[in-house]
Amino acid sequence: MKLVLRTALVLGLAVMIVLVVREGGPPILTLLSSAGWILLLLVPLHALPLLLDVLGWRLLIQRMAHTPSLAVLFWIASIREAIDRLLPVANVGGEIAGIRLLSATGIEGTAAAATVVFELLLTLVSQYLFITLGIVLALRSTHSSEPLGGLLLGLGCGLVLIALLAALLRYGSVFERLEAFLHRLLRMSRGALPSGWALADGPDAAGSWKQLDANIHRLYETRARLAVTVFWQLCGLTCGTFETWLALRWLGHPVDFDDCVALESIAQAIRQLIFLVPAGLGVQEAGLIGLGDVLGLAPDVAITLSLVKRMREILFGVPALISWQWVEGWRGLPRKT
Repeated sequence: MKLVLRTALVLGLAVMIVLVVREGGPPILTLLSSAGWILLLLVPLHALPLLLDVLGWRLLIQRMAHTPSLAVLFWIASIREAIDRLLPVANVGGEIAGIRLLSATGIEGTAAAATVVFELLLTLVSQYLFITLGIVLALRSTHSSEPLGGLLLGLGCGLVLIALLAALLRYGSVFERLEAFLHRLLRMSRGALPSGWALADGPDAAGSWKQLDANIHRLYETRARLAVTVFWQLCGLTCGTFETWLALRWLGHPVDFDDCVALESIAQAIRQLIFLVPAGLGVQEAGLIGLGDVLGLAPDVAITLSLVKRMREILFGVPALISWQWVEGWRGLPRKT
């Protein structure tokens, strides 16, 4: 897996460099200089969509256990996002760190894991709805389905995959079966399941993965809470679109908000589809160029928009990563009480 990620990183970086060089540095620098320092406002503005996501996550946590403060949850969410966006972890490292940090606040490990796993499922649902909206708006703007034919096919496949995942989590006892499979595999190799794989301490450690399934089933029972969580996530995705809308206006190439929704949602779909490429290097740039061409956005503007997005991700995410390392390494995580 490390070899795959490193290869994807190199290839993605190469694609990104080729695209930037092809469009030329001077036009990109001209666009950036014309906007100026106002682009830095995108960094604090990103707190709003992230906060809306946190409000949805908090609803799931309230169903399972006592709830940490909103500030703590926002900090954990910013770390989760920064890990997935900036580190070569194939979009899963943030969830693992989120479970660990949430458990450190005093929430039982299987409850913390259940909220993160279920929030990930609901994020797929909200992103699917958002992408569907984006494709509808793109079809209305272009009056043709030919450029988006592959995405329409992917939309149908995505619905099947989400439904299958939801059914497996609800009825399949996925984690209990996974734990049993790992035990059988390690017995064949005369090994033992590492103690760190348990999600609970003490005598309950052996059945922790079964308890994770049970906690996920508990979350399925709160349908109204789940619907509100998806609502908050959709609000966060919509607010995230304002970042694109503002960036294009400040770059001197304003577009309609509907086109921004199409651009943002489909770019996210492409980035999620090719999730093995760390930080979506090259993928995001190629996607924005292709979609920009469909929506009438020049390639140099699309590349500049991608670079602005990466600037925001770095300036917002690096402080979160530094604080995470300080807690994990230099200070140590607080003990459960």
